[in-house]
Amino acid sequence: MPESAVSHVVEKLKERPDHAAQPRSHTEEVIEIIEAVVLALVALATAWSGYQAARWDGHRAQFYAESDRLKVDVEELNTLAGQERLYDITTFNSWIAAKAGGNKKLAAMFESRFRDEYREAFSAWLNTDPFNNPKALPGPVFMPEYRNAKREEAKRLNVAAQAIVEQGTHAGDMGDHYVRITVLLATVLLFTAIGQRFRVTSVRTGLLITAFLLLCIPMWNLFTLWRTQ
Repeated sequence: MPESAVSHVVEKLKERPDHAAQPRSHTEEVIEIIEAVVLALVALATAWSGYQAARWDGHRAQFYAESDRLKVDVEELNTLAGQERLYDITTFNSWIAAKAGGNKKLAAMFESRFRDEYREAFSAWLNTDPFNNPKALPGPVFMPEYRNAKREEAKRLNVAAQAIVEQGTHAGDMGDHYVRITVLLATVLLFTAIGQRFRVTSVRTGLLITAFLLLCIPMWNLFTLWRTQ
């Protein structure tokens, strides 16, 4: 290789470090510091938002599972209450048949087998003089005094299950809010990363301002939304 060509290559190699080592302006340094702060805030906010979203989703699953368990109990209690009502009606019909047949001993036996809850309604029904009063109700099960503890417990549990479902729905909504926050934070990260690729100060500054303004929305939501531990 001619000596002149070698000298030309050496000169070019010497020029590159000088070009790479050009000092940055004060504005660029400030922009880089702000970008670093934004990225740090995005990282922390994303971690916290993801944690909250996972926690709320776990609460939602827990609430729904508890509601399902209560609904199973409600179905069981309603079934038992229906069986007890059927027993009350069957026993009463047998008592009526024995009473109509004049078999006092058999009627007394059926009466002794009434459930305690049913007995109160039966006594109230007898007090209406049903055998002589045409306005008397058809039987004790139609009396206001008729109660079934299992049926009432089933109603109570059903109300509790509905309340728990609402809690689960609320937990799901909160988890969705945190997921949307995470999406906004990803958008902030995208604008910041794109801005770092530009050397034009005005473009980089514009993207950084956009990213910072977008960051204010999820940060405000993170401070105002309900949090779970």
